[in-house]
Amino acid sequence: MCGICGLVGQAESQKLDAMLKTIDHRGPDDFGTYISETSTGETVGLGHKRLSIIDLSPAGHQPMSSLDGRIWLVFNGEIYNYLELRQDLITRGHRFRSNTDSEVIIAAYQEWGEKCVLRFNGMFAFAIWDSRTEKLFIARDPLGIKPVYYAQTKEGFAFASEIKALLTLDIPREINLSSLNQYLTFLWVPDPKTLFQGIYKLAPGHYLTYQQGHLDIKEYWDIKF
Repeated sequence: MCGICGLVGQAESQKLDAMLKTIDHRGPDDFGTYISETSTGETVGLGHKRLSIIDLSPAGHQPMSSLDGRIWLVFNGEIYNYLELRQDLITRGHRFRSNTDSEVIIAAYQEWGEKCVLRFNGMFAFAIWDSRTEKLFIARDPLGIKPVYYAQTKEGFAFASEIKALLTLDIPREINLSSLNQYLTFLWVPDPKTLFQGIYKLAPGHYLTYQQGHLDIKEYWDIKF
């Protein structure tokens, strides 16, 4: 597994480093960060802890960018049909510099936008920052195998693979009593709530976009009976 995190608002290297430190166990092979300023004066940051599985070379380093530097990705999981998608994307004019499934996600997003998730067969939680439209796009696999949590903090909108990474930011550590009741009743907390007030989990088969302070969540997959 890998670990991902990010912040849109007041992103700084120290904050990303603190978030990554809490999920260090998720990726012992490599780590990286990306920080950039938006047109509104805010800063966006992405962080990644890597467990190398596909393409063990430095070409798989994340955060990973598109060839033109517009799209930036942090990814946890595996896309099982990435070779088929890669060949399809090559016929559509896309070029690749690595053998990773991560780069296939980037090209798929460039080709199909948010609908790219409909083409992925795998387990995944990934975040894409589009530097041109200044939009954050986060998606979780249909069965929710890979986790991703998010919160609106005083430093901005944040996400991470684990809750404890979010708790490094300026957010109250308050128990959500209704969630605690659900946990004691059902032995789990139904999506999108967590045991912490103000911290949420992205539900399986859903994706979210965050742009100019506006959060939008959509379901892209569900079981068909």
